[in-house]
Amino acid sequence: MAAQALPEELPLFPLNGVVLLPRGSLPLNVFEPRYLTMVDAALAGDRMIGIVQPAADGVSGLSAPGGTNLYRTGCIGRIRVFEETDDGRYLIELRGLSRFDITDELGVRDNYRRVKADYGRFTADLLPSQDMHIERKRLLTSLKGYFKLHNIGADWDALVKTPDERLITTLAMSCPFDPAEKQILLESLDIAQQCKLLIGFIESTLRADNDNGNPALN
Repeated sequence: MAAQALPEELPLFPLNGVVLLPRGSLPLNVFEPRYLTMVDAALAGDRMIGIVQPAADGVSGLSAPGGTNLYRTGCIGRIRVFEETDDGRYLIELRGLSRFDITDELGVRDNYRRVKADYGRFTADLLPSQDMHIERKRLLTSLKGYFKLHNIGADWDALVKTPDERLITTLAMSCPFDPAEKQILLESLDIAQQCKLLIGFIESTLRADNDNGNPALN
């Protein structure tokens, strides 16, 4: 998809502690009336929604009320899976396309927020992925202790076989980092830089745990 095909005006789903990355998949359970309406409008049009974090502390997973300050950078996703539940919720899956910068906030429509989006800084997001050198062994070694610390179950054999980009993208989106750390990962240059950041965040957590007398690596 070319950048010209991406919409300049974009409906937003602001979620604290949640980021979408290019070529990543984000499942969402939509139940608030305004976002049900937003999904209806997206399905009737280009199926695209912007995911962005509130630029304030909050409870992970909760949507931001109108007027809450937002981070400048988010990611546009296209609805690729859609299901309506018996109790009126929507279960959707977004496929990340490109990051964007918010240049202006538009008027609220049906209680959901809309912005003007500029994709100029992130044209590489729409290009085919390229192989890059990452410290994969170091990442996987530290990840074992991190998963143990957070009681995260994983199919380790499958994880080891996961291609670099998918591994980095999945970890950046799913690991329980704080919102500011997730935003740093979102805005990083490429997967090589994301990998370095992931290692830094994970090893910092493990060092802090070790300093508290609970060495997760043991």
